[in-house]
Amino acid sequence: MRTFIAIDLEEGIKKKLFFLLHELNKVSKGIKWVKKEGMHLTLKFLGEIGKEKIPEIESILKEISEKYNPFPLRLIGTGSFPPGKKNPRVLWVGIEETKSLKTLQAQIEEELEKIGFEKEKRKFHPHLTIGRVKAHSYLGGVLSQLEKEREASFGEMLVKKITFLQSILKPTGAEYKALSEFELK
Repeated sequence: MRTFIAIDLEEGIKKKLFFLLHELNKVSKGIKWVKKEGMHLTLKFLGEIGKEKIPEIESILKEISEKYNPFPLRLIGTGSFPPGKKNPRVLWVGIEETKSLKTLQAQIEEELEKIGFEKEKRKFHPHLTIGRVKAHSYLGGVLSQLEKEREASFGEMLVKKITFLQSILKPTGAEYKALSEFELK
């Protein structure tokens, strides 16, 4: 099963982001937009795992979650990967990198490395993917609109839990199923 660890977004923030996607969709073609139910901040992508690994991962996540108090998460600005290019592959909304978020993500990386999950080589850049570019020929309007939203605020929430998710790939796009949730103390 294909799995990852994430912070799910509150419904109010998802609604704001869905409105942004609706507006961006008016000026674009060739972009596969993220569905509202798929909006989350990925902390660690695990990839394909066997069911026998689930209890071990859950034990680690439970232990980690008990060390953290709820903390604020702010969504600010927009951009693309690779940055500054006219032909981006990914469009995103930024997430403010706080000490709590950074240490939580780093601890998940470190603890899961101990049980065989390779540490991410790239630096953690907290963001929410909102779209994947499939065709570059119609991006002018979208890039212009994203530039206007570069400093915009898309809301703030209190992170109260982390979620261990399964990603089920279907022709209509990925569907997500929560395997377990871990409350922050």
